[in-house]
Amino acid sequence: MTILGFFSLMGGVGLFLYGMSIMSSGLKNAAGDKMKLILDHATSNRFISVLIGAAVTLLIQSSSATDMMVISFVNSGLMSLTQAIGVIMGANIGTTITAQITAFNLGAYAPLILFLGAAMFLFLKGNTLKHVGSIIMGFGMLFFGISVIKSAIAPLSESAAFITFLSGLENPAVAILFGVAFTALLQSSSSSVVIFQTFAVQGLINYNMAVYLIIGAAIGSVTPNILASLTTNRNGKRTAVLNLLFNLFRAGIILALITAVPSFLTMIQNLTPDSIGHQVANTHTIFAIIAVLIEFPFAGKICTLSEKIIPLLPEENKKIADRKLMYMVQTGDLPSSVALLHARLEITRQGKIARDCLQDAIDCFFRQDDRLAETVIETETTVDILTDKIMERLIALRSMDYAPHELSQISQMMLAASDIERISDYAENIAEYEGQYKVRKAVISEAGLNDLQDLARTTMHSIDCALEIFENETFDRIPEAESLEQQVDDVYDRIVNAHIRRLMKGECQPVSGVIFTDMASGLERCSDHAINVACTLSDIPVK
Repeated sequence: MTILGFFSLMGGVGLFLYGMSIMSSGLKNAAGDKMKLILDHATSNRFISVLIGAAVTLLIQSSSATDMMVISFVNSGLMSLTQAIGVIMGANIGTTITAQITAFNLGAYAPLILFLGAAMFLFLKGNTLKHVGSIIMGFGMLFFGISVIKSAIAPLSESAAFITFLSGLENPAVAILFGVAFTALLQSSSSSVVIFQTFAVQGLINYNMAVYLIIGAAIGSVTPNILASLTTNRNGKRTAVLNLLFNLFRAGIILALITAVPSFLTMIQNLTPDSIGHQVANTHTIFAIIAVLIEFPFAGKICTLSEKIIPLLPEENKKIADRKLMYMVQTGDLPSSVALLHARLEITRQGKIARDCLQDAIDCFFRQDDRLAETVIETETTVDILTDKIMERLIALRSMDYAPHELSQISQMMLAASDIERISDYAENIAEYEGQYKVRKAVISEAGLNDLQDLARTTMHSIDCALEIFENETFDRIPEAESLEQQVDDVYDRIVNAHIRRLMKGECQPVSGVIFTDMASGLERCSDHAINVACTLSDIPVK
């Protein structure tokens, strides 16, 4: 191959990869946030998760993009490993569609497709039409790139050095390793399989070599996910390990199958005897479907194995336990009095978690502790997840045949759960003030810090009193809670006025005034939410 031929090959590969990227971006932009929304609502039913994974990957034409979203959801606690493995399995099926598309020889129409897409993207108005134009343009680039690759590699069939190199791929182990390395380099299994497919169509490799390259490509496809997981928490890393385990088991299953039943490959070839391009595409798809069918019943075991490879830490076990319902596990078959008691206990538990979250945020601010800030963010997410689950159960209870006063209690409990969730939101804000405090190098005077600590202590007393009243239904203590809430208001007014005086005297920097007043306001609002919780189940109206 001449140097110009090599440049032509690299240009074809680049055009193909860029076309894939343009098409994927266009599909994601056209869909807006719907893909994330679909993944966000993946249920604990693994079968549904597989279908969702396949559908999303089919639409965005990138299993890596789907897996990245899954890792981010697991990392943030919005998706469990059990849900994640179903989506990952589905993504491995969805990604095989690219090779099915490119198996059709549309190279002659690529310039026309490219022109139509570019015209839509450049001249039509409306974001949706422009996104559709970018999809068509990417589609045209993809096929035009394949045409360039075919033209560039044609002379390679006469190159002794290249033929010698390819002869090494006759060894299945070498072919698999090459497939792993090549896919890891491209960071896209669909792209590498299409290039192997092109080599096969051009007669540079035979079908058997392509089979082992496909097996290696599946393993190499996890490279982007492993790299992305390096910046995630341990659950995000487990998701990447989950994907790796699935594809390693997939490779083992396929190798065992084609070794034990050699006629299986012949059967795939006979589906399209006159088109090796379709044979490669069908092999890619069939291998993925077989792997999912065999591994699907063992998905739980694979999740467990990933947790053994990256063991659960004590704090992770606590987080998992906190995010599960403890009391409202069963509601439909219980007497109404018991169901309402369980709801009250569950909301009390939610309140104690939010209370600890706020205390950690306060400690984080005064100690300037970044690790505590991470704990606050994790706990706030826990409160959000627990709130959603509590609300779901309370809504279910609202549909029960309960007495009017019991239905009213359920409605009040929903308000209490919402107030508690807001306390954790303010806790997260306070943890963020800690970062702003350091980044901006704002200086709050010693007097100002003492005032904030005074307000924080009074606020925590108010919250503790409110939760005790709610938990034990000791409504005779509501005047005590109201007195504490009033103390918080008084302290708030006093310290804000004092802070303004310090600013006027130049004892505090102006930039610190924003942090001071925001934190003070957040603590005062927490006390307001606390008194709402205390009065929720009493006859006293909430504020």
